[in-house]
Amino acid sequence: MIDLHYNKAESRYEKDFDGHSVYATTREVDGVLYIDYVFAPPELRGSGAAGQFMEALMAEVKNKGFKAKPICGYAVSWLRRHDEYTPITL
Repeated sequence: MIDLHYNKAESRYEKDFDGHSVYATTREVDGVLYIDYVFAPPELRGSGAAGQFMEALMAEVKNKGFKAKPICGYAVSWLRRHDEYTPITL
């Protein structure tokens, strides 16, 4: 499993891949994790890093007993392709 780090000062989950950081800015409100924006640097695009990051983020959502509400277009699109997360997605 990918080790995520929560950066409280930036309100985001982060993960480094080969010296580059993929992150998602988030807000937690009443047990719902709003995924506002997912960013992968150009160096990682097409490598699968953002998808691996999303898998880890959704594992975090599940482990905390939260629901996820994607706002970011990438997160919405990714979750549509991964219906195994439908039970924890709003």
